[in-house]
Amino acid sequence: MAVLTGLSPPISSSLITSPSSLPSTSNYFNYDERNCHYLPKNISKCSRFSPISAAVRKRKAEKAQSILYSIQPQPQMNPNSLNSSGSGVSWIRNEPSIYDKFDGHGRSEGPLHSVFPTTSAQVSSVEDLYEFICAGPLINKVGLNPEKVGESIDEWVLCGSHLCRLFQLDELFLTEPQKIRIYHYYIPVFMWCEQEISRHNSQFKDKDDVPPLVIGFSAPQGCGKTTLVFALDFLFSISGRKTATVSIDDFYLTAENQAKLRESNPGNALLEYRGNAGSHDLSLSVETLTELNKLTKEGMKMKLPRYDKSAYNGRGDRADPSKWPDVEGPLVAVLFEGWMLGFKPVPVEVVKAVDPQLEIINKNLEAYYNAWDKFVKSWIVIKIQDPSCVYQWRLQAEIAMRADGMTGLSDEEVLDFVSRYLPAYKAYLPTLYAEGPKGSDPNHLLVVEIDEGRNPILGS
Repeated sequence: MAVLTGLSPPISSSLITSPSSLPSTSNYFNYDERNCHYLPKNISKCSRFSPISAAVRKRKAEKAQSILYSIQPQPQMNPNSLNSSGSGVSWIRNEPSIYDKFDGHGRSEGPLHSVFPTTSAQVSSVEDLYEFICAGPLINKVGLNPEKVGESIDEWVLCGSHLCRLFQLDELFLTEPQKIRIYHYYIPVFMWCEQEISRHNSQFKDKDDVPPLVIGFSAPQGCGKTTLVFALDFLFSISGRKTATVSIDDFYLTAENQAKLRESNPGNALLEYRGNAGSHDLSLSVETLTELNKLTKEGMKMKLPRYDKSAYNGRGDRADPSKWPDVEGPLVAVLFEGWMLGFKPVPVEVVKAVDPQLEIINKNLEAYYNAWDKFVKSWIVIKIQDPSCVYQWRLQAEIAMRADGMTGLSDEEVLDFVSRYLPAYKAYLPTLYAEGPKGSDPNHLLVVEIDEGRNPILGS
């Protein structure tokens, strides 16, 4: 049960290192407390489309370049540490304190070095980085353009430095795919989230308690959504803003209740194990999301439920409440992610054509809007081209977990496990991609199409 209590105001601390070892955001930004947004100090437009002198652009680039070099680069993880399967270790696993905070879901996502080449290309100048950023597929989608990128180049460089530290990458020698992941994906999405939070906060009066904005992330398993949310949570934290991260996995039934669900649906392989609609504790979902909305003041604190996917030989069980992490107010956002978040019932004939076993799943899904989706005010939908990618991604995640010494599914069990999700993808993804989640506002919906390498593309 989620417990809300009043505590003395907490003392904030960095997630990965002492504050003195990182450049303070106050050196570069003014903080707009009401809108929870950092505004660059003394910004001059450096876009080639701006009517300013070359000298001003040069000074701007030199300032950003100094930020780029101000943090000593961390050594990259050794590619030789990859196991023989080629999946390697997660790109966040070398930071135990971070991993402990992140791994409430019992999984790591998207091994960096398993899908990225190890040949480095030097980030030679901020001008080159600016051009690279402007070529990103999300720039227009998140409401940016070359001029706005130029105005905020300091913020881009600083966010990039923080993410490189977080993932232990050498920011001066990133591979091309690493640059894509950071500057074409994570940072643009972060800036979109900032805009959404600013818009949300503007709806309240100065003396009002402002509830956190719930941002929903709907994305198939293994595509990197958890790592994306982890990166966003860190960027908010490093700038002094508090967020809570929640997964639909946290709301799975206990092992005991999952067994009861299986017994009450004999012969239905889609409900034999956790995953599909019907295998979640919706009352726990409502309670948790409702209580999170109340974390508007310093000193307020609650525990977040977590699910242990390694329990019972990988079949999973809810973690003991004593191991649930605390989250403290005031929150600016709740980052809520899940593989089926935003799915909505479709006509019975549609699900029967995919798999007759989906009929009960479709019926169960009717209760999910009130338990999950109605809390979400801004949506990010990560769109994939082929659901069959899920198997390979999931296999990589399980291998990474086993490499961590945790019990995970065998390769054969992964195939069996994923096969129980594929019917839902086939039935519900077309509607999600065509219409968006139920109740979503197109003006507050960001669709990010990714390739097999989990990187954003222009899409259709």
